Amino acid sequence: MTATTDGSSGATAPQTTSATTAQLTDTTPGAAGTDAAAGRAIQRATDFLLARQDDRGWWKGDLDTNVTMDAEDLLLRQFLGIRDKATTDAAALFIRGEQREDGTWATFYGGPGELSTTIEAYVALRLAGDSPDDAHMAKASAWVRERGGIAASRVFTRIWLALFGWWKWDDLPELPPELIYFPKWMPLNIYDFGCWARQTIVPLTVVSAKRPVRPAPFPLDELHTDARDPNPAKPLAPVASWDGAFQRLDKIMHGYHKVALKRLRKAAVNSAARWIIERQENDGCWGGIQPPAVYSVIALHLLGYDLEHPVLKAGLASLDRFAVWREDGARMIEACQSPVWDTCLATIALADAGLPADHPALVRAAEWMITEQIDRPGDWSVRKPQLEPGGWAFEFDNDNYPDIDDTAEVVLALRRVNHPDKARVERAIERGVRWNLGMQSKNGAWGAFDVDNTSPFPNRLPFCDFGEVIDPPSADVTGHVVEMLAIEGHTRDPRTRRGIEWLLAEQEDSGAWFGRWGVNYVYGTGSVVPALIAAGLPASHPAIRRAVSWLESVQNEDGGWGEDLRSYRYEDWKGHGASTASQTGWALLALLAAGERESKAVERGVTYLADTQTEDGTWDEPYFTGTGFPWDFSINYHLYRQVFPLTALGRYVHGEPFSDKGAAAKGS
Repeated sequence: MTATTDGSSGATAPQTTSATTAQLTDTTPGAAGTDAAAGRAIQRATDFLLARQDDRGWWKGDLDTNVTMDAEDLLLRQFLGIRDKATTDAAALFIRGEQREDGTWATFYGGPGELSTTIEAYVALRLAGDSPDDAHMAKASAWVRERGGIAASRVFTRIWLALFGWWKWDDLPELPPELIYFPKWMPLNIYDFGCWARQTIVPLTVVSAKRPVRPAPFPLDELHTDARDPNPAKPLAPVASWDGAFQRLDKIMHGYHKVALKRLRKAAVNSAARWIIERQENDGCWGGIQPPAVYSVIALHLLGYDLEHPVLKAGLASLDRFAVWREDGARMIEACQSPVWDTCLATIALADAGLPADHPALVRAAEWMITEQIDRPGDWSVRKPQLEPGGWAFEFDNDNYPDIDDTAEVVLALRRVNHPDKARVERAIERGVRWNLGMQSKNGAWGAFDVDNTSPFPNRLPFCDFGEVIDPPSADVTGHVVEMLAIEGHTRDPRTRRGIEWLLAEQEDSGAWFGRWGVNYVYGTGSVVPALIAAGLPASHPAIRRAVSWLESVQNEDGGWGEDLRSYRYEDWKGHGASTASQTGWALLALLAAGERESKAVERGVTYLADTQTEDGTWDEPYFTGTGFPWDFSINYHLYRQVFPLTALGRYVHGEPFSDKGAAAKGS
């Protein structure tokens, strides 16, 4: 693989060889030794996980993304006039610690420098008092200039800079607030966007209409290729192309901004404000994620809401809860928090590792999950108005946007627990199953948050260059739903069969499945194979055999599996990367489901997990194995390194859940 002009590659994908297994055959332990090592690892991992459960029943690991969260938090505080020295110093300490040797900042561990991330980090450090002449700053600014400067950065970065006059609003794509009035059948209505983009775009229509500019505390000439011409003209794409058509539409929208009817614009802005306020969660956040909260606070503040107004006060307090203070005094901002997801995965891991179904920790977890079930409609009901609520969200507070993936996994977790109030558990499961079935898309598969969120138009907008903005069905979510439906006895349901058919059609020629919400083909394959087996496909089915062959072909020399984020862009990285505990767990889950327990690949994978476990029962995993937007936004879920290896080891020792033994437990 050769380096690209934007520095997005340059490293070489790790390669596996057919000689690896033969070379290790004589040095790996036998079956008895592997079983014993797995048992010891399970005990340590179980103790570690149990010790970290909250008294209320939930688990939550830290969620690392990238320093744009921290930079934008400081820029927000600067914009609102509430930036203080202690917060600034702590954020700057974290941001400096994430800088790479070449002066850049990446979006994932070990990844290449990324232009917009580097610009935002640089500006944040300027706010913290770092001089542009400091060595680390000069190195960063030189790299930015070499790659086109601010003009080459993403739209979101330039919006932040426009708030302080470092960029012109006229040089940004237009986003009119009248969008709020588009009916749901009309292209580019707000419900054509994925929920995360929708929650961000609506407040940004207000910001775009108001075009505020706060005094810049310093110039940023050093981040332009030519400060006298910071935004050199670029030719438009051909008029017959989609890009060309939307670029010209944007020019029309810029013209409309100048002549928009004042009464209509005022009404649209006020309607957007009502939409925003109606979707504020009980804890003050919006959608349980940081970006919509940031832009909602700015939008409402521009409309006259002062910082002591209950809406803004609660919003700012919610943002403070996204802060993780580290032992060295650094302050990291989480883009999101994942307690429901972490809790259902931890419950599954502990149960599959042999913890009794009535263990107090599992009962507490089940009780907490039941209380988190959502019983009111959210944005999903715009397209499914008759469907009864019953899903679960990812976060502590996000009643507007339950997700299909969490709901499937929570049901699978609850089914593993012997809760004293069985009727209550059954009611919760029944509602969750019914909601998930009702959220099936027309093609037979499931997306994460919405039904049939597949419009081709949102991704074409010049504004939408920040990552995925729609929510089409994916193999990993569909796999989890099919697995859940199979366990719940719905294998013969026509809706389940359509999901299975879709999954079989989505398998790639290599034998792998694409992973939308985890990295990447290892995650997709690790999600789909157990689902297909649970749904009744025999291990001898050609699709299962192809998947097994692919997983064996990409196993690393150390016995583990790993896949780098670059696999979302470069074919050479598909299934390749440094071994990680979580990705090894995913691969083992697929192989074990496929009946490969006695295979050399499984033995080596289990040995890798046992050998790399730390004394305290966890695994070191700096690599990012979670996905927000493929390539554009990556996540390191700190609990992944714990729950997936433990689940895999548990199934290696105790067998697949919901076998005859598991079915008996279900009926108990």
